[in-house]
Amino acid sequence: MRGLSINKRGVSPIIATVLLIGMVIVIALILFLWFKSLRGETITKFGGQNVELGCGDVNFRAEYVGNRLVISNIGNVPIYEMNVEIRSAGSHRTEKIDASGDYGNWLDYGLDVGGVFTSDDLSQKFGSGSGVEGIVLTPILLGASEKGQKIHACDEDQNGYEIPLS
Repeated sequence: MRGLSINKRGVSPIIATVLLIGMVIVIALILFLWFKSLRGETITKFGGQNVELGCGDVNFRAEYVGNRLVISNIGNVPIYEMNVEIRSAGSHRTEKIDASGDYGNWLDYGLDVGGVFTSDDLSQKFGSGSGVEGIVLTPILLGASEKGQKIHACDEDQNGYEIPLS
């Protein structure tokens, strides 16, 4: 065994140091981009307040009487659009009240403070025989972000307004 020579070669210390520094920089960049994507984009309203906090200030009343839906904004936050979750036996679907006109005279800029929205003759959507048990109205707010105006749908559990129809 004495006659065997073992060829020992390694990476020079300078190259090893450069490789280690390069790996640390790449790992740090990956972590930075990952954390940045988790944060998400902040949408603000009312001079910098997070729009999610504005959802807690939304106050509206809604009623469905005689195939007519009436929504009154009694709070101090304008409502840009409204999600309508239509609940039937064992299922549900979500529609939107907005300026497209599917529900009536919703304004382009939404339901202002003190405004009232009325949608006539919704018997085809919610009337008897349609199987609809109730609807839940959830406000959508308009706010500003770094990329322009964005909408934010409020949480249905905290801000939804349920109207039983059966």
